[in-house]
Parts: sequence; C-alpha cells; structure tokens
Amino acid sequence: MFDAIQASASFIKEKTHASPKIGIVLGSGLSGILDIITIHNEIDYRDIPGFSTSTVEGHSGKLISGTLHGKDVVVMSGRQHYYEGYTLQEITFPIRVMRSLGVETLFLSNAAGGMNPNFKIGDIMIINDHINLFPEHPLRGKNDDRIGPRFPDMSEPYNHALIKLAMQSASAINIQVQTGVYIGLQGPTFETPAEYKWLRTIGGDAVGMSTVPECIVAVHCGMKVFATSIITDLGLIGHVEKISHDEVLAAANAAAPKLASLVSAIISRI
Repeated sequence: MFDAIQASASFIKEKTHASPKIGIVLGSGLSGILDIITIHNEIDYRDIPGFSTSTVEGHSGKLISGTLHGKDVVVMSGRQHYYEGYTLQEITFPIRVMRSLGVETLFLSNAAGGMNPNFKIGDIMIINDHINLFPEHPLRGKNDDRIGPRFPDMSEPYNHALIKLAMQSASAINIQVQTGVYIGLQGPTFETPAEYKWLRTIGGDAVGMSTVPECIVAVHCGMKVFATSIITDLGLIGHVEKISHDEVLAAANAAAPKLASLVSAIISRI
C-alpha cells in the first residue's frame, strides 16, 4: 500500500504542483464549497492510479486543487461507499494519498438520519464522536509503520480544537448548529424503526453510511479531523417516516449553503 500511495501522490503532484495542508471530502451537503474555492486544477478519479469511482447519484469523481482564504486545499468531489462493493481499504485510499500530499487537517461531511428528538431536518450536526458499526475495519491486515501505528489511539477522533473553533465560527456568522455522536453503518438500506430505536439507545444522535472509515484512517496517518452531518431525515423512537434517496439529496442541498459558509469560516480561522 505504501508504494501505491506514493505512486498516486507523485502523479497528483506532477499535475498540480500544490502543497495542500487542508483536505476536504465533499460528502452530501458540502458541494457548495466549490463556489468559493479558487480552482487551479481538476483530475478525474479514473485517471489517478489507485483511485476508484463512485456509482452513486450525486457523487461525482474529481480531485480538485485550489485555494480558499489564501490556503492551499485539495478537494475530493465525490466519495465511494462500502455498500457499492468496494473494500474499506479502497474507500479510504484517497485519504492516505491526501496525507502524502501534505494534508494535516481533514474536513468530512455526510447526510444522516437524526435520532435525537431535539433535531429537525436541515440541522447541521458537528460530530464530536462516533460509533463504528461497519462489518469490516479499514485497518485490518498487516500494518505498515511508515503509514501509521498498529494500534492508533481513538480517544479524540474529531479534533477538540477544531470543534471549538467551529462553534465560535458558527456563532460569529449566526448559524445554529447541533453536536452529537454519529453512528456508521454499511447501508444501503435506510434503518428500520427497531434499528433507529436501538441506535438511539446505544448513544447515537445521527446515523449514516460513510465518514467513520475515513476518520479512522485519517487519525491512523496523523491528521486532525473535523466532520459534520446534515440531518436529512428523522428516525425518532415511535415515529419513523418513509424516506428516499432523492429526498435525502434535496434536504442536503437545501442546507448546503449554510454548511459551506461554516466550513469556509473555520478554514479562514485556522
């Protein structure tokens, strides 16, 4: 894997000549950030050694380099998911490549079902912890110490300083945010009423099908992580409404300008 990471990073460096310290994965709801980034270069995933392409509507497949508030950034426009048939190692490979490019701080986002009764559709939840319920683990297998430690510490998966900065930024630009625990499941089915009840009982505030593997790998290779969920549907105990992927995308897109403004404000203060 180390050689594959270096090959991908070398290819990207030849195309972009950038040294980004900030990486952004455009999960559902964060595509609006592209409107305020000065874009210098775009590379299709299919052209990058080791990268996979997404099969999900609403997820494109380009690696974008540019600047935001005078800072070099690299952006994954589109991500892969475990339910598409990829391994967790394949899904998280681009995160490792970002680290090899020089990224120190990683921004993640997702669309999620809310289980906290204080949440409403369209809320932005800053993730302060997660519960990993994926049936596989991105670090399973032989470890390469050049990439990260065998047993990485996960006592602070989402950087406390970045969360504090996000809360200050949200207050400064008058955006209301929630905080909570995100639970990662494999998907692609949305949760049943009994599953929502169970997930809330074990400590979850929101549930989705991504982010956790990327966070684990980012921590493994030494990055600071900040992540958010846009609450696109609700699975409250005793009341679970029918939901479709189109409705999830619509709710995520409606909240996208707020999330882009928040992430932009955080980056301006880093």
